[in-house]
Amino acid sequence: MTTNGINVSVSVNHASPVPPYEQLRAQLADLISIGRLTQGDRLPSVRQLASDLGLANNTVVRAYRELETAGLAKSRRGSGTQVIAPAATTDMTAKLAEHASNYAAAARQLNATDEETLAAIRHTCKWQ
Repeated sequence: MTTNGINVSVSVNHASPVPPYEQLRAQLADLISIGRLTQGDRLPSVRQLASDLGLANNTVVRAYRELETAGLAKSRRGSGTQVIAPAATTDMTAKLAEHASNYAAAARQLNATDEETLAAIRHTCKWQ
């Protein structure tokens, strides 16, 4: 997807147990939190992003709504959805907690045990 001339990559794994709207929401939230998407950047239209990713319009609408609820985006009928700079989210502990929460939710959907979940983290950290 391109926003304000910046190429950013989002994708949806249709075979994943994580719902597509959540995959999209998490990726966009990450792009906002690391500064790849910044205050005022316009996100693609619902129709365009749904078409690009092979999703239903309502899936993208839900992802955008979740971003609004989190205070990361603002949607206005007729003028699209824009990124809102997150208020003081530079605290590493808060960012880690958010990512951990998202990972834990995905692990729960896979019915992974705590040990399996932690082992996956250890394995990933070991190889990066």
